[in-house]
Amino acid sequence: MPDLDKLAALIAPEAKALGFDVVRVAWFENGAQGSDEPTLQVMAERPDTRQLGIDDCAALSHRISDRFDELDPIEEAYRLEVSSPGIDRPLTRLADFADWAGHEAKIELAEPMDGRKNIRGDLAGVEGETILVDDRKAGRLTFPYSALGHAKLLLTDRLIASTAPINSDGADEVEAEPINDEAQEDEDNG
Repeated sequence: MPDLDKLAALIAPEAKALGFDVVRVAWFENGAQGSDEPTLQVMAERPDTRQLGIDDCAALSHRISDRFDELDPIEEAYRLEVSSPGIDRPLTRLADFADWAGHEAKIELAEPMDGRKNIRGDLAGVEGETILVDDRKAGRLTFPYSALGHAKLLLTDRLIASTAPINSDGADEVEAEPINDEAQEDEDNG
């Protein structure tokens, strides 16, 4: 497996040059979406919208590909997948836990703490390097960011309602074909 920290360090400036933030760099040995080749997955977002459009994905993919062609940091054959983190996004940075406070998340700790490895609850923010989660049964749970294994937002009505589409212009408008009055009269009289 390639060194993901090294790859992330190469990818981050390419994303920044386009005005994007890297959310996650991941390596999947078994490929993705039916591919037999390993996949390098890069999730990025625009800081202002927390989303990434298809043209943005294409632009970042080209920049990463060009940079990797120069440096050849991965020796084996692989697929590059560039995407938006999506609505039920992974939570990978400490700031994500503050930014998405009030939304439900599923969290897996790297090692069990206080007899728990899996946590599900509403994010309550951060205090320094400590993540706060409100669990319905156990109440307020806290753990250090360094103990995080994996985390992602859960798709809920509350999350959907708070996540605006990238561009909703015209989403509620219906275009009607103009009526040709003469053709309509001929039809009515015919």
